Order: sequence, then structure tokens, then C-alpha cells
Amino acid sequence: MNNEFFAAIEMLEKEKGIPKEYMYEKVEAALQSAYKKDQDGYSNVKVVLDPVKKEVKMYQLKQVVDEIEDEITQISLTEARKINPRYKIGDTVEIELKPKNFRRLGAQAAKHVIIQAVREAERGMLIKEYENKREEIITATVLRVDEVTGNATVDTGTSIATLIKSEQIPGEVYRENQHIKVYVTEVRKETHGPIVTLSRTHPGLVKRLFELEVPEIQDGIVIIKGVVREAGSRSKVAVMSRDPNVDPIGACVGPRSMRIQNIIDELNGEKIDIIKYSDEPEEYIAAALSPATVNHVVIEDERVCRVYVDPDQLSLAIGKEGQNARLAAKLTGYKIDIKTG
Repeated sequence: MNNEFFAAIEMLEKEKGIPKEYMYEKVEAALQSAYKKDQDGYSNVKVVLDPVKKEVKMYQLKQVVDEIEDEITQISLTEARKINPRYKIGDTVEIELKPKNFRRLGAQAAKHVIIQAVREAERGMLIKEYENKREEIITATVLRVDEVTGNATVDTGTSIATLIKSEQIPGEVYRENQHIKVYVTEVRKETHGPIVTLSRTHPGLVKRLFELEVPEIQDGIVIIKGVVREAGSRSKVAVMSRDPNVDPIGACVGPRSMRIQNIIDELNGEKIDIIKYSDEPEEYIAAALSPATVNHVVIEDERVCRVYVDPDQLSLAIGKEGQNARLAAKLTGYKIDIKTG
């Protein structure tokens, strides 16, 4: 407990952002605890760290009493006034201690506290860093895949995390050292550090991929109004333009379909329907049933509609196992009944 100790505390504040005062409190408490343990818990002591003088002092605390019942925690008025004539019954006397093994105890306790504080600070920084990335895309490197569970262990560049099987796109096979984009859905603070939930099935992944690939979305000209998804199979993305001269669908597809193809490649070949959003429910519902061509839409009730298509468009409108109609309903918020006519 010397100059090096206080220098180390100052370095922790600069490098890890741990306040010196916080560390002094922790070390003082640890030294008190260590000394009491060494004395079988009988000693009533106080430890004071003086960063100015670079000193650590320990004091035994004794209460001034008329009649002593416990010599460890009490002192007579006569003895107390030998230290300071102003002491009176009920006061607490501080007697400086210089135990032989204090240096050893102090070094051990301080080392333990510093290690713990560094761990806590690092966990705090990890949580803060991940919180800033919540609902964002990060690029992770696949380290290994568990053959039993199918869970993938990945390096996010910040820490090691797990992409569980249910959050993986169906049919994907990961290779060691493969780079994949993952969506951070949740960050929870736990005792041993942040628990981060990563996903490749979340609709947010598709939204963020479009934001990365389409400059018009980055600039706020094209707006994503909604994304629905059945991961590994099909997504529908509703877009609109704030500029009448900019086609939102064309902007998302990109020159020679490069933008949309980059997204499809990242999603392992998942089909993506880009839908033009409209404030008119009939127009929006008709567009949402793409690639089918809709003749007309009748709004029958609140959030219920009937859609009419030609007979050759019926199976396309409904989709394989009802997927197209299901996604369109989810995107628009309407229950859709598809008829021919």
C-alpha cells in the first residue's frame, strides 16, 4: 500500500473510467473486512486512505463508557481523556493501529478489490456497448457450431456470444471463421456479464440490411413502413418515397438489381417482395398480395376485406401453404378473404 497503489487507482480511473472515490471506498471496506476476519471478527476498526499523503491508516474504534464490559469495543473515560481531554461519555475514540500483518492483508485485499472493480467496469462497458447496438446489425465471426444443439458460438468483436438454433435462418450451414450479419434483439444485465440475444430470423435484420444497402433510405428519402417475414422463405417490405421523383421500389432494387441481390445473398436466398405503401387500404392490400395481380379490394369491416382476383391468379395470391396471403395480412393488418371474380 504505497505510491504504486495510489498510482494504480488513478490509472484505473483514466483507462477504465472507474472513479477514484469509488475505488477508495471499496478498498477501505475490503481492508476492514480482511482485518476483522484476521482477528476472528472481534475488532471494531476503520480504515482511511489518504491519496494526498499516499497513506493508509487503520483505527480501532472504542466507545467511551463509565464501566467497561468489553475491552475490545469500549474505553473508560479516564483512559479516553489521556488521549484527548475533551472526550465525554458516549463519544467514539479512534486509536491508530499498526498491526504487523497489515501490509500483507492490505495488499491481498486491495488486489482482490481492484480485480473485481476492473471486471465490473468491463462488464459495464460491455453492457453499454451492446445497449448502443440493440436493434442494430453487427458482423460476427463463427467460431464453432455445436453438433448436438446446432447453436453457433460467434465472436462479435466485443465478446463471445451464442446464436441459438431457433434464431438461425432455416437451412443455413455455418463454417468456422465465416462472417455473418446478426441482429441484436435484447441485452440483459447478468451477474457474470451481459447476456446478448442475437438473431438472423428477426424482421429487424431485413430492415437494417435495406438501410445499409439503399442510400435513399439512409438519406431519409425512402421510408420503410413495415417488414414481415417468414425467415428462410419470404419477406415483404413496404416502402414509400418522400420525393415524387424517386421510385421507392426501384431505389430498393438498385441498378441491375444489385442492392436487392446483396440482401437476398445475405439472407441465404430468401425471397423478398418490395411493396409500395399507400395510405389507401385498398391500394396497400392489393400491392401487398404481390406478385399476384388483384382486380379490386372491398373493405367489408374494420380490418376485414375481400379481395377479387382472376382464376389464374388465385393460387399465386394465396401462395404455397397460404404464405403469400398470410404475410400480406400481417403487413397490412387486415384479415384478407381472397375470391375469384
